[in-house]
Amino acid sequence: MRPDTAALPPRYLRTKEAAEFLSLSARTLEKHRTYGTGPAYHKLGGRVVYSVDDLETWAERGTVTSTSDPRGSVLPAKRQTLPTGQIAGRYAR
Repeated sequence: MRPDTAALPPRYLRTKEAAEFLSLSARTLEKHRTYGTGPAYHKLGGRVVYSVDDLETWAERGTVTSTSDPRGSVLPAKRQTLPTGQIAGRYAR
């Protein structure tokens, strides 16, 4: 690695590092990815990586200022049900 790039912070994090950045387990981040409720990610050479900017943006969506505020827009890592009349899934008819 060139000396001038060694001091730069990483732009992309693998799942484990991204989970640590968000104070989540890697498995929770994987579940978010599966259910489509997590931060945006990229596939580079078959590997999943997360942009630090995307992680920060996703975390900001959950910001609230008190317990009486409506919850943030970060959903739990579980399958989400769609409102009646919407079709989900790749092969739904």
